[in-house]
Amino acid sequence: MAEGSKDQGGVGTTDPEEDSPNMIVYRKIEDIVTRIQDEKAGGVAIRTVKSFLSKIPSVVSGADIVQWLMKNLSIEDPAEAIHLGSLIAAHGYIFPISDHVLTLKDDGTLYRFQSPYFWPSNCWEPENTDYAIYLCKRTMQNKARLELADYEAENLARLQRAFARKWEFIFMQAEAQVKIDRKKDKAERKILDSQERAFWDVHRPVPGCVNTTEMDIRKCRRERNPHRVKKSVYGVPDDGQSQPSPIHISSQPTRKPTKEDVQKEITFLNVQLDRHCMKVSKVADSLMSYTEQFVEYDPFVSATEPSNPWISDDTTFWDLEASRDPSQQRVKKWSFSLEEALKDPAGRDQFLKFLESEFSSENLRFWLAVQDLKRRPLQEVASRAQEIWQEFLAEGAPSSINLDSHSYERTSQNLKDPGRYSYEDAQEHIFKLMKSDSYARFLRSNIYQDLLLARKKVSLQPRRSTAHYFLAGDCLCAGNNISHRQAISRSRKYKTVRALLVPVAALPLKCSTYHQYEMLQSS
Repeated sequence: MAEGSKDQGGVGTTDPEEDSPNMIVYRKIEDIVTRIQDEKAGGVAIRTVKSFLSKIPSVVSGADIVQWLMKNLSIEDPAEAIHLGSLIAAHGYIFPISDHVLTLKDDGTLYRFQSPYFWPSNCWEPENTDYAIYLCKRTMQNKARLELADYEAENLARLQRAFARKWEFIFMQAEAQVKIDRKKDKAERKILDSQERAFWDVHRPVPGCVNTTEMDIRKCRRERNPHRVKKSVYGVPDDGQSQPSPIHISSQPTRKPTKEDVQKEITFLNVQLDRHCMKVSKVADSLMSYTEQFVEYDPFVSATEPSNPWISDDTTFWDLEASRDPSQQRVKKWSFSLEEALKDPAGRDQFLKFLESEFSSENLRFWLAVQDLKRRPLQEVASRAQEIWQEFLAEGAPSSINLDSHSYERTSQNLKDPGRYSYEDAQEHIFKLMKSDSYARFLRSNIYQDLLLARKKVSLQPRRSTAHYFLAGDCLCAGNNISHRQAISRSRKYKTVRALLVPVAALPLKCSTYHQYEMLQSS
């Protein structure tokens, strides 16, 4: 273990950039700590406190530090002085001698100053190997003050599993450090043990405490420090197997960014800001809600009426979906979203009818015109784009729409070289207007409610038409909409055994009067 008394300015350190965000904070804290320790200039007296059967060297009380901060930094509120002292302690410049939580208390709690060798301004990035050596060394010394806390014991077990192949090397390093420590004076060993513990309390803090050494990635990108290098606390050589630190920056000198580099970075960051970020849990909930909502509209999942055409070879389902007379399911589907209403031709017609009743159909007609523009042949795109401009956006247009200034400017610029997507911004703006205003009123309107209620009544109305099956020799014959008496007379004519009355929906195929089916002798 490198001694704290050796070269108080920091041994083997590099000179990082003085204007980096963290270094500015460190220099201010170090200036305050240096003044506190200077007894000749009015600093806090560092003394040895006698305890039961022992002495505690080089300590100060928390109350003394708070009083000094209030007196020398012109702080009137004791709470502010305690907060400032806690920030200094959180960075490891002062620490309690009997607690792993680095905070300042305004009482008789004893504190000790950290050796400049361990100051964070020396750009420490300790490896897990160093931490394993430290914990292993603690277990070799049978002293109550060096017993591992619960979280440290868990960390040691986890590191032992992670470094199983090199644990013998780690154990040997720890033994060597213990032998060196035993040669030191007892008081000096106490001080160095506490300073080493405080160093690891900063870099491997207690669960629940903030790690003040973690660099904000945004600050790290701004810093671009070419001198920041890894250093081992115990001088362990790097074998190339350790994982690089997430904030490690190569020691290779970096070129000064050019104007083009900065412009590219700005463009990239703007794109990242525009990205729609959502938690995975929210995405899963949304997907589940969508599935539950549309499951009854999926012919492969739910039974449909009429039957699934891909299974039964009956195209009635497609014929009904293509018709302009929508079913109750289709009308209900329009309420899911404006996209679903506009996707259905009948839904578009009903929505347009509603907008015409409110004299605001120009928004939907503009949206439909832009959709049509995207499907036009390329040779017709330019002329059609100009027609849309003259109809909806030009001064004195017969069907003028309400656009914001940004969308209007973008659209006018796009029309200098008209294309299929020249109206993309304007169309998106109009769609949002319809979705937030007109669509909600459409769902509450009498047009939609009456249509939904009428379709519901039709779907609930029972079918009255019947068909009569009667056996004629070896064939099963049927007649649509004939009376029971006619069925009986025909069965007598063909000398059938019986006549059957069944609903039309139960017929195996579309049947016509006197239509003969294949032999069904078993029937």
